[in-house]
Amino acid sequence: MKKIICALLFFISISLSAQELEGAWKLTHKDGKEVKNREFVKIYQDGYFAYGAKELKGDKFLHTGGGLFEISGDDYSETLDFNTSDTDMVGLIHRYKIDFAEDRIVISGRIKGGDVIEIWEKISDREDDLNGNWVITGRKVDGETREMTPGARRTVKILGGGRFQWIAFNSETKELSGTGGGTYTAKDGKYEEKITFFSRDDSRVGASLEFDYEVKDGKWHHSGLSSTGNPIYEIWSPYQEAYLSKQ
Repeated sequence: MKKIICALLFFISISLSAQELEGAWKLTHKDGKEVKNREFVKIYQDGYFAYGAKELKGDKFLHTGGGLFEISGDDYSETLDFNTSDTDMVGLIHRYKIDFAEDRIVISGRIKGGDVIEIWEKISDREDDLNGNWVITGRKVDGETREMTPGARRTVKILGGGRFQWIAFNSETKELSGTGGGTYTAKDGKYEEKITFFSRDDSRVGASLEFDYEVKDGKWHHSGLSSTGNPIYEIWSPYQEAYLSKQ
């Protein structure tokens, strides 16, 4: 019985730490220096994370990375699915120490023989009915639903803390097809997003897009006009169920 109680307390501590991470964060300091002229926003949700980085002047996209994360006490690890700044890191487990201080976290460790220290400040942990990590599993074309099976090549969209980021990538070739993100609202069947970075076209930054949405049988049905003005109807499924549980 004592062992069972200890195990339960251990898993509860992991869950609580992960819940503290969930939401959107902004990088404020890296290796002892204040981050200026650039913006790094990182979203944690449902055991997954993604970040996008851009220059503040001109909104030039810089790089992105993301994947699975685990946390236990002050031990924190990331297993990268994509990383445009260093593709050699994809597929590897990177271990760090993490410290919580009110609305900030400090992540420290060693990468390729060098020390890394990052301070992130929480932007928001706002919740709504679209919070989650999703993977696209279907589209409607001419009224017909075409199912998609996520594999090495997949498109993920993570929403948390009022921020979103989508990423299209291939985890085997380590190639990124594209990514974009920003702020969003989801209420009463209306989903609106404002683009703050876009890898394919910096001029799209600042654009707002509005869609209709509905969560049916645990899946997010998303319809409206794309950033290019074309009609879309997409079906997104929880990443854990549609991809991870089948690996």
